[in-house]
Amino acid sequence: VLERRGRVLGEDHPSTLASASNLATTLDALRKHVEARRMHEDVLERCRRVLGEDHSDTLASASNFASTLHSLRQYPEAAGLLKEVRASYVRHFGAKHPKTELATRNLATVLIAMGRTHEAQQLTGRKSDKGKRRFGRKRR
Repeated sequence: VLERRGRVLGEDHPSTLASASNLATTLDALRKHVEARRMHEDVLERCRRVLGEDHSDTLASASNFASTLHSLRQYPEAAGLLKEVRASYVRHFGAKHPKTELATRNLATVLIAMGRTHEAQQLTGRKSDKGKRRFGRKRR
């Protein structure tokens, strides 16, 4: 599909970019993270150039790329991308929009992987379950 769309529609057509992004995501799911990383990076660069920084497909591409970076344990780069994605969603949709909340949770996951649990908690407004009683309140 990617080859055919590239040939018929052109390499930078939105449908071709969507197919390339889907293939990169599939490669990531198959644990071919290095190959997926290269493809995601290329797709994101082209989406930014063709569609613009704040286009929904560009933001989805950045999120997918961040997921692959997380798989590769390249946490600082993943966090940087997710901060950009989240900031764009906050600007356009507000903090309570489902896309913003998903980007926030994804960013928090990366921050936790980096050992920045407190920052993740501040971002999500959730406290860690550590220190809570396992079975609720103490009975008398």
